[in-house]
This record gives sequence, C-alpha cells and structure tokens, in this order.
Amino acid sequence: MIAEDEAIIRMDLKETLEEEGYLVVGETGRGDQAVELVRGLQPDLAILDVKMPGMDGLEAAGIITAEKLCGVLILTAFSQREVIEQARDAGALAYLVKPFQKSDLIPAIEVAIGRFRELRNLTGEIDALGEQLEARKLIDRAKGLLIDECAMKESEAFSFIQRTAMSERTRMRDVAERILDGSLRPG
Repeated sequence: MIAEDEAIIRMDLKETLEEEGYLVVGETGRGDQAVELVRGLQPDLAILDVKMPGMDGLEAAGIITAEKLCGVLILTAFSQREVIEQARDAGALAYLVKPFQKSDLIPAIEVAIGRFRELRNLTGEIDALGEQLEARKLIDRAKGLLIDECAMKESEAFSFIQRTAMSERTRMRDVAERILDGSLRPG
C-alpha cells in the first residue's frame, strides 16, 4: 500500500513495485486515508511519505504499528536525524530517502516485511507463553483449593485435574476454573 501525496512519485513507485512482482493493493495521497486503507486491505507493507495532508506519515505509521496491521517503510525527502528518530519511534521498520534507486527500494521493502513477520511471530509466542502462565496459575490455585478443602496431597490434586481433563477431553485450565468456581469437586 502506497501513501504519497505527490502523484508522479506515487505512480513511479507503483510501476517500479509492479515491475518487481509486488502487488500494490491500494494507494492514496493522504495519511488518514492510508490508515483506513491498511485496515481494510491488510497489506504486507505500507510505504508512507512523511509530509501528507490529513495526517502525516509518522502519525499514520504510529497507528498502523500500534494496531500491528503491517510493516511500515517511511519514504521521504527528509534525512535529518530527528525525522529518522521519529520514524523509528513510530515503529517504521525501514527508512528510505528520496530520490531513491530501485536497488535501494527492494532490499528496504524485503527487510521491512521480514522484520514485521518476525515481530508478529514473537508477539504470538509471547501471547502463548502468557496463556500458559495464566493456565499454570489457575491449575496451582485449584490444586491448593483441593489440598485445603478435600485433604488431598499435591500429587493427588494434580492427578485429579489431569484425569478429569483427559476423561472430559478438555483443557486442564478449564477443569481448574470449574474447581475454583465450585462447580467441580472429587467424588
């Protein structure tokens, strides 16, 4: 998805990308429309100019990144350190200064797409670990309750949760939740 307010540059960029085998799913000259296009079209990458009407590219990049919609490449005439740092802080995964060469554009695109995929995978792993930790806490609380209220040993409480989950073909977490809400007890 391309967001560039200069129509000539936008057309040249689209042509270059298509020549290289990329599919340009959307284009706009406004930053606010860029965010809406990304939300609707779900591209792999948003190429954003910094200076655009409606919303600048850095603000759009911040929203796109915060919502984890796609990777962001900032394409701009500005090479000042302050703008580069703002792009980094907005979540841009690549930065390219105009005028650019095709030989610079393609690697920047591939790096941005690759880095976004890595971030998405890491986020998924973090979420899965969080879920496992939460399940472990529930199971430990349920074991504690069985130990206190049913005079079970820790191994017996764990075994009860595990056996119940297997026999009901459900998760141990679900069994633990039922123990904690009082709807399940041994025997």
